[in-house]
Amino acid sequence: MARQYPIEKYRNIGIIAHIDAGKTTTTERVLFYTGISHKIGEVHEGQAVMDWMEQERERGITITSAATTCFWVPTWLPKDKGNEYRFNIIDTPGHIDFTVEVQRSLRVLDGAMVVFDGVAGVESQSETVWRQADKFAVPRICFINKLDRMGASFERSLESIWKRLTTNAIAIQLPIGEEENLEGIIDLLAMKAYEFEGDFGQQIVEKEIPAELLEKAKAWREKAVERIVAEDEQLMERYLQEGDVSLEELKAVLRKAVITSKLVPVFCGSALKNKGVQFVLDGVVDYLPSPADLQPIEGIDPKTEKVVTRAHTDKELFSALAFKVATDPYVGTLTYFRVYSGMLSKGSYVLNATTGERERISRILRMHAAEREEVDELFAGDIAATIGLKNTSTGHTLCAESVPVLLEQISFPEPVISIRIEPNTKQDQEKMGFALKRLSDEDPTFRVSSDIETGETIISGMGELHLEIIVDRMKREFGVEAQVGRPQVAYKETIKQEAEAEAKYVRQTGGRGQYGHVKVRVTPKSRGEGFVFKNDIKGGVIPREYIPAVEKGIKEAMAKGVVAGYSMVDMEATLFDGSYHEVDSSEMAFKIAGSMGLQEASKKASPILLEPIMRLEVTVPADFFGEVIGDLSSRRGQIQETEDLLGMKIIRVHVPLAEMFGYATNLRSLTEGRGTFTMEFDRYEEVPQNISQEVIAGKSK
Repeated sequence: MARQYPIEKYRNIGIIAHIDAGKTTTTERVLFYTGISHKIGEVHEGQAVMDWMEQERERGITITSAATTCFWVPTWLPKDKGNEYRFNIIDTPGHIDFTVEVQRSLRVLDGAMVVFDGVAGVESQSETVWRQADKFAVPRICFINKLDRMGASFERSLESIWKRLTTNAIAIQLPIGEEENLEGIIDLLAMKAYEFEGDFGQQIVEKEIPAELLEKAKAWREKAVERIVAEDEQLMERYLQEGDVSLEELKAVLRKAVITSKLVPVFCGSALKNKGVQFVLDGVVDYLPSPADLQPIEGIDPKTEKVVTRAHTDKELFSALAFKVATDPYVGTLTYFRVYSGMLSKGSYVLNATTGERERISRILRMHAAEREEVDELFAGDIAATIGLKNTSTGHTLCAESVPVLLEQISFPEPVISIRIEPNTKQDQEKMGFALKRLSDEDPTFRVSSDIETGETIISGMGELHLEIIVDRMKREFGVEAQVGRPQVAYKETIKQEAEAEAKYVRQTGGRGQYGHVKVRVTPKSRGEGFVFKNDIKGGVIPREYIPAVEKGIKEAMAKGVVAGYSMVDMEATLFDGSYHEVDSSEMAFKIAGSMGLQEASKKASPILLEPIMRLEVTVPADFFGEVIGDLSSRRGQIQETEDLLGMKIIRVHVPLAEMFGYATNLRSLTEGRGTFTMEFDRYEEVPQNISQEVIAGKSK
């Protein structure tokens, strides 16, 4: 089977935004205009195609990233199959509790459409998704949406992008009217006006630019053109000499600048009122990269550990990255993956370069939200799913067996909140173990552990909503009834100074004994640097084969810290001396000695508790500003900045998670139900001494 669409006509894009910016509504319009759905599903009516989980439809939010394939003929080309572009689109969640979905999607996408609310402009999670896109160097276009709403302002929203995200954003459209008077848009590069007619705005009608907007449009066009030509010296010279350049040249230079993340074009409209979405799709074709525009992807040869590259072509050796594992009630485990190079046929074997195991690709599915279409082959640039992979998880590399390559893995944030969960019956106990295993395989930010002392099961995640959805899914998808405890903060422990300790594990029983002797040094590291083990053994005082056992013992000891039993982070452990016994030494003895050594050294190294600090953005009517600020200060909040917006006050504050339980109810009562907030994890910080004592006392009860 031959490739149906040339790779130059592929666009792998994500739609990312703050919660409630209209991201899923925009996606629904995209599906309608590209012919994938024949009616428009509305989020507020619980009918959105891409929000296919029951929990998504009930809450009107996106929880999982949904993948779909659709086709678009740009509005400036005849509606002909030869002019079609293939879009692989991933609609991602906006709620920060589901940040993992955004992160793993951005890792495999070539471009992103960032949607903004035309009233609120840049919001806290807009910044988060923007930073994540920066991290993965994903080129972007912006869509300022909801310009039909009361209080909407294109210029104010654009200013918030310049102020809080990037000065490289350039408007290439202007709205004709705003709020209830939004009639259409002006294309600044072509200097043409357009209105949208028909039931769903599918008929685009070209008009003259309204006389009252002509001067403004000329001024904005001049600003845009100057920014674009500045990216190309020859074009700049010609522009300065002749005063203008052709539309084709402007688009070509802007495309290059977008692909290299030097410029970000800004579009405008209203997805709900069917105005402007088609031009954003044109923008995806015009400015976002195809896989062929990208640099070859880099990976590591697992045998030699040298850097190797794979070009985005079908002739290259096969390589792909699994970016999501999902449980499907009908077919079992679905593994989503992006093909970076080469081809893949169903029935073939591939190597999981992360685990070193073979996997058989029995079926290949092209996904459309919860629906699927079977295909026989995939090519470079494709995004698809397969069923029944045994040992492949999020972030694993699949590749040709003959010449393995290991692509860069995806790193995920640590959970910050935990709850205890107890099944109602013995039958639920068995089902719960299976359900939690499935759900933790799907979501790398969801963890399951057991409290060794009480035998209780503890689940940990990114926020209260995250864990609420997990418990809800356990009940609906796996039929598990369970009691849940109160949310608990996931504290961590670390050390403040360097210390050394010696540990000997000696057991003499009849026959062969046990002997392990180590000297361990612990050193603090900066916040967020994680754990490093160093082997400084000289002259074979401990044989090489016992070193991994010492490391394992140290890591196990770090799982239960010395202050209050929380896991330890941000430190280096060095094994620098010790001794062994020819007959009695064993891996087990050195593992236990390593564990003892780490604990002893940590006790001497000024151990402390760390707590998660959250970045909070609170929006309240100006009348309640004083009370809300006072309440945040009483919660140990550190105010970062405040801002005025349409009679509202926006407060940005850093506050410990421990002080935030029940805040939603409190804020409602303080503001007569008119205050809203968003919260996301920012960093770990040392717990003040008096509060540390309370946490330790509470843990020991």
